[in-house]
Amino acid sequence: MADSQIIERSPTSTTIRTGGNGQKLVIPNLLPILPIRNIVVFPGTVMPLNVGRQKSKNLLDEVMPGEKVIGVVTQKNADVEDPSYADLYPVGVACMILKLFKLPDGNQSIIVHGITRFRLTSIEQTEPFALGRIEIVEDIVTPGPSLDALLASVRQQANRVIELSPNTPDEAQQVLSGITNPSALADFLAANLQAEATEKQKMLEELNVETRLRLIAARLATQLDVLELQSKIQSQVKENIDKSQRRYYLQEQLKAIRKELGEGDPGGGGEVETLREKLAAAKLPEPVMKEAERELGRLESIPNASPEYGVIRTYLQILGELPWSITTEDRIDLADARRVLDRDHFDLDKVKRRIIEYLAVRKLKPDGGGAILCFVGPPGVGKTSLGKSIAESMGRTFIRVALGGVRDEADIRGHRRTYIGSMPGRIIAELRKAGTRNPVIMLDEIDKIGADFRGDPSSALLEVLDPAQNHTFTDHYLDVPFDLSKVLFIATANTMDTVPGPLRDRMEVIEIPGYTNSDKLDIAKRYLVPRQLDANGLTPKQVSFKTEALREIIESYTREAGVRNLERNIGSVARSIAAEIVGGKTDKVSVDRAMVAKILGPKKFEPELASRTSVPGVATGMAYTPVGGEILFIEATRFPGKGNIILTGQIGDVMKESATAAFSLIRSRSERFGIKPEMLANSDIHIHVPAGAVPKDGPSAGVAMFTALASLFLNRPVRPDVAMTGEITLRGLVLPIGGLKEKTLAAKRAGIKTVIVPKRNEKDLPDIPQEVRDTLKFHFVSNTDEVLAIALGDVKGGLKSAGRKPKSAQKVMG
Repeated sequence: MADSQIIERSPTSTTIRTGGNGQKLVIPNLLPILPIRNIVVFPGTVMPLNVGRQKSKNLLDEVMPGEKVIGVVTQKNADVEDPSYADLYPVGVACMILKLFKLPDGNQSIIVHGITRFRLTSIEQTEPFALGRIEIVEDIVTPGPSLDALLASVRQQANRVIELSPNTPDEAQQVLSGITNPSALADFLAANLQAEATEKQKMLEELNVETRLRLIAARLATQLDVLELQSKIQSQVKENIDKSQRRYYLQEQLKAIRKELGEGDPGGGGEVETLREKLAAAKLPEPVMKEAERELGRLESIPNASPEYGVIRTYLQILGELPWSITTEDRIDLADARRVLDRDHFDLDKVKRRIIEYLAVRKLKPDGGGAILCFVGPPGVGKTSLGKSIAESMGRTFIRVALGGVRDEADIRGHRRTYIGSMPGRIIAELRKAGTRNPVIMLDEIDKIGADFRGDPSSALLEVLDPAQNHTFTDHYLDVPFDLSKVLFIATANTMDTVPGPLRDRMEVIEIPGYTNSDKLDIAKRYLVPRQLDANGLTPKQVSFKTEALREIIESYTREAGVRNLERNIGSVARSIAAEIVGGKTDKVSVDRAMVAKILGPKKFEPELASRTSVPGVATGMAYTPVGGEILFIEATRFPGKGNIILTGQIGDVMKESATAAFSLIRSRSERFGIKPEMLANSDIHIHVPAGAVPKDGPSAGVAMFTALASLFLNRPVRPDVAMTGEITLRGLVLPIGGLKEKTLAAKRAGIKTVIVPKRNEKDLPDIPQEVRDTLKFHFVSNTDEVLAIALGDVKGGLKSAGRKPKSAQKVMG
């Protein structure tokens, strides 16, 4: 009850002594009630109150001429305009009105002095103002060491809060030190705390002074933590400002000294400021900005004529031009992406489906790293243009980085700035040109990367293509991390054989096979002819290609997996016609087979299977090369000798071993084949693979070599329409091979009708185009006896074990 003390209670009033001067004040038990909102009045405090409600004005009109004592009670809900007993807190404060002010807007303001707490028991009257029955309550004070310690702690906390609060008057500490009564101290602090009205009301209702002080101590501790944190932040800000001002002052002095000494022109400082503004606009990450500030400091202390000045300036310019925070917004529409892919590429349904899946995942999870796609296939099948289509469908910038022939690791990671003329690597340089940190970067011909004494570029690519590492890719020139996780990397290769295993492991390989002749015909009609007509200034009304003309170019002038040479030949025909049109010889041309022969000259490719396989000792094999599949001929001959074997045709070690294994298998089964031992002992064997200028290697020619040797010793020619592939063992087993799709496409192009394939490759049949499956007969074999039964036909007279046709050889896929 602060410094107030109850002297006497009567049925109608309560007499209390207020202050230390012994003045008595009679407070009636029926007291005018003034409801207030969002604030709490405490005993012993002076507080202004705004009065705007009509009932409150009626109350003031009634009490101002008399004793000026009212009961002030806080509303539970500030939105209630005419509160009832249930809308008011049960404990309020009896107050003396010290002064009344009438405001110009019709409202009134009063200053009240809190006298003592009371408990509101009921509302006896509501009009013209509220009149409530009250009961004066006393504080509970239990003197002792616990209360004294709590008082000292609260007083210390309050003094610290006053020190840290900037708007607190200087007299506050003096007032605080002058309050000795525990209840009065608690009410004074509660009234001045920064707390919600509900929390203050809880303190007002707490009659136990020690408990009330503990509530205040907890709130003071929270307020003190906030104030100390604010003070710490303000001190740090002030310290930084002081450092900046001092730095600026010293820089200005340094400029003046340099000017007096004649070192550098006055514009040098302006150049530094320009670089600083450029770096600030680039929004560099904090570690990078720290390094840039260090280099700016060095730049300011170096004379302009120093060689190092230019190195640092170039470095800072590159830092400021990199797209640290610039991105293009992805525009992923799967329907539009499919339209773009179908517009630019024929067929390739499997590849397009995988790209659509990739884009769908990017749309569902834009922040995901995703896979690094690698398109593998022969030249001219559309690998690079697929990357362009992906970039267009996503609305991203497309960058192509050619890696063919790259042998220096610095091409990827850049040179350190200690070298003269050092520059960033290709990745950072291309990002600087692109102006965005999330382009589509195509790493073209990743299988053509070399390595020498200058390092291994493929190893440098490991960090670039690893989604778990490339967010901190560090170029040697920059020497600070750059986030590559937003970049969409796409690689291309003709073969994965030369790509190191760790690099291959970081990419998802998507194989793009070669095209069949019917595919090429469709591609020529839809894409190549219109493109070449436009490139040569012709229109479809002036020039048209007949189907027979395009088929002639495909079959007689090109033999490739892709369509690059096909487009060149169509361009040659178009240019020849353009010359005739400009010369006035004609104005409209329909290209037929005869015109193709006239313009392109003699045929470059002729069927040669019948002549090449019409003699014993010649077998047709199927090979896979980086530029697509091919057929190759295995030729074997024998002559008097001592049982030696000669191998020619620039074949590799693996293929030499296959030839030796095939000859050993023939010798081990000579009795079954009806071959006389003396024939083998007194003959030397020469195996040759034509096209001797082209290196060849691999185990898949084993079946063809075995068949050629069997044909030679049995003196029976191999069927001219049969091609074969497979690795053999000394037990006569046929093992699986790779590249079946490319090999069968080459066989179809060459006019083969039947192919012999290892049985364990039967699972690869769905990957082969339907057109090839419809035109080729597939024989899946598991041993060499089945191969000979198919390739040499009925050889009962010479092949004792081939009298019955093996069951697995009966399985023909056509």
